[in-house]
Amino acid sequence: MAQIGLVAHDDRKDDMAKWVKTHQDQLSQHDLFATGTTGSRIVSATGLSVTLLKSGPLGGDQQLGAMIAEGRLDVLIFLIDPLSAQPHDVDVKALTRLATLYDVLFACNKITADAVLNALKDNGGNGAHG
Repeated sequence: MAQIGLVAHDDRKDDMAKWVKTHQDQLSQHDLFATGTTGSRIVSATGLSVTLLKSGPLGGDQQLGAMIAEGRLDVLIFLIDPLSAQPHDVDVKALTRLATLYDVLFACNKITADAVLNALKDNGGNGAHG
């Protein structure tokens, strides 16, 4: 079982909810953590159990970053909107830097997220550290 962080920029939240719904059976076998608004949308669309953190701009991105730094997150799926400026861009950059620094499986679009889920399946459901 992997610990998976889920976050999406505002213009990608619908995409995240649809992606999670598509992969609901596999994701239900893992511990899911999500920033507040993204997580609420996922729960509403799927009924999955998701630990809700604060909204991204209110500290949720930093909570996920802390989980990465503490070795408590195996996977980060962050659907990024590359065409819109983000008011909390510095938090976003810090989160992606930590995911890279700590070798966490990291996806920033749906096709890479699919590949990450396949890697989890091939690894018996364990994250990169499992």
